[in-house]
Amino acid sequence: MGLLDDKVVLVNGGSQGVGAAVARAAVREGAAVAVTGRRAEPGEALAAELTAAGGQALFVRADLADAERARSSVAEVVAAYGRIDCLVNSAGLTSRGTLLDTTPELFDQHIAINLKAPFFAMQAAVADMVTRGAPGTIVNIITSSAHGGQPFLAPYVAAKAGLMGLTRNAAHAHRWDRVRINGLNIGWTATEGEDVTQKTFHAASDDWREQAAARLPMGKLGQPDEIADFVVFLLSERSGVVTGSVIDWDQNVLGGLD
Repeated sequence: MGLLDDKVVLVNGGSQGVGAAVARAAVREGAAVAVTGRRAEPGEALAAELTAAGGQALFVRADLADAERARSSVAEVVAAYGRIDCLVNSAGLTSRGTLLDTTPELFDQHIAINLKAPFFAMQAAVADMVTRGAPGTIVNIITSSAHGGQPFLAPYVAAKAGLMGLTRNAAHAHRWDRVRINGLNIGWTATEGEDVTQKTFHAASDDWREQAAARLPMGKLGQPDEIADFVVFLLSERSGVVTGSVIDWDQNVLGGLD
């Protein structure tokens, strides 16, 4: 038996990167999966890949910057599968901005994707779970930078720190509904999106991953499939009663100094 047998899992921002890895892991563990994304091509390709591998998968095109779309995407999953058991909020915006140069527009973009979308997706998912009187699980992909982060991540940090607090608040509010909500503060991770970010904002060369890995304690960046396995564990009954935990999934130790 798989860890997520007969579960319905929605992965927001699931068409690439960490989200896509979570979708693959969830299908491998027996779940029916839906993924959201702004672009149809990668989302439909992933759904086709998972279906061809024998799983149940669908793609829901959604710009999660629109809060109503974040809610309605949950409704589409419920319409397709009859319910939602698990939600993973993995969509993220990582464009750069400091305290001094961030515009109100950039700030609002970060809040929309990194905080508002998870809020309203959780609202819709938990409403379905509560209405059915059924247990459920949610995992929010946050960031180790939520503890403070780099100066050039000011709006990102502001939004993700909010998501960290929201995770604990929602977990406390719905523990008696048997809805478990946890978060992962992931560190530097090798994804397609991070490759674009490094080249766009930091003029990185094609071998930036190798250069970065050489400077890290474990000799590598975080890997999406490793994060996905951890997410599946938190979504599953194997993680027991754990709720309201925000786990630092990183190789640097908060508070540790050299």
